[in-house]
Amino acid sequence: MNCFDDQAKMTDALNTQKAITEDYNHYAGECATKQRKDKLMGILSEEHDMQFELFSEMQKRGWYEPKPAPQQKVCEACKQFEEKECTF
Repeated sequence: MNCFDDQAKMTDALNTQKAITEDYNHYAGECATKQRKDKLMGILSEEHDMQFELFSEMQKRGWYEPKPAPQQKVCEACKQFEEKECTF
């Protein structure tokens, strides 16, 4: 008997991809040579592509809908990196 439906399987796969990209990002930042870093950055890009495919498929099916950030939080983030007013 299978306890996981398609939504649960895709949620698990998406969460796994998120963890994988975090790991590859960390490893790429710790590389001792440019060649190794470039290789890991290529793998990281592929992993992000897979994550996006899962995200898009789940979103199409109504299984994953990120909540929009409150406008105040967006403005705070803008001000943190820019010296201008938030213009959203």
